[in-house]
Amino acid sequence: MFMRLAVGTALATLMGLAAPAHAADLDEIIYAKELPVTKPVEIGSGWYLRGDLGYSVQTRGPATSYSVFSAGPPSTYTSTAYDSSSLDSDWSGSLGVGYNFTDYLRGDLTFDFTKGTFSGATSSTAACAGLATGQCASADTQGFDQYGFMANGYVDLGTFVGFTPYVGAGAGVTRVAWELYNNDVSCVSAVGNVCGATPATDRTRIGADSWRFTYALMAGVSYDVSRNIKLDMGYKYSKIGSGNQAAFDSTNIAAGAAGYQVVDKGFAKHEVRVGLRYSLW
Repeated sequence: MFMRLAVGTALATLMGLAAPAHAADLDEIIYAKELPVTKPVEIGSGWYLRGDLGYSVQTRGPATSYSVFSAGPPSTYTSTAYDSSSLDSDWSGSLGVGYNFTDYLRGDLTFDFTKGTFSGATSSTAACAGLATGQCASADTQGFDQYGFMANGYVDLGTFVGFTPYVGAGAGVTRVAWELYNNDVSCVSAVGNVCGATPATDRTRIGADSWRFTYALMAGVSYDVSRNIKLDMGYKYSKIGSGNQAAFDSTNIAAGAAGYQVVDKGFAKHEVRVGLRYSLW
């Protein structure tokens, strides 16, 4: 009994001594303001890749005339109209990378490529050499390649059940590379048949190539195929500046001709386009 009282008394004494010490320790604690919670940041979110295929429903801008050189003296250059001329440039394609700045604003850089042909026809009322009747006629053809770089911006107009209409514009440069200009000359009789007395002659001219300013206007709609893939369908108008097309042939150059015989008026294209956009994150 005495031992139990002694132990109880000792414990009570120790607890009494420890209580002030704990209270003093709690008073010395410094309370800081609540620190902000750090949230992880998505690095690179908003980037996407794109690929498009276009079909031109109309391409304008063919050369409507060519220069005829006369050695003289004095030497002269005379502008002569084609009977007809046209451009054929059906298909085009582009690849690019873009970024979504907001839910309504995005931009991309694209590499664009297309190719096509020029066709022209001329005739003369003068009789063919060595024949009493008939006239000289020519069928001219020339291929071209175009490739360039465009910076484009778009405004997305809101998403409705997966569909997002948009408008856009772009500017850049295009390399227009003209191939050899082929000039097939023949003598056509008064009744429209090819004369056998004078064979057809084929002449070629060196094509020009140059970088040209280009701008474009776009409108369309995209559809959310999945979380990362969008199907893009739209219209694009693009305008490439005018430039040199073909030099004079070797005979004219030997006689003193300089410069270019044919100059195109640029390329204005109306295209329907379809493509895919793939979000990287």
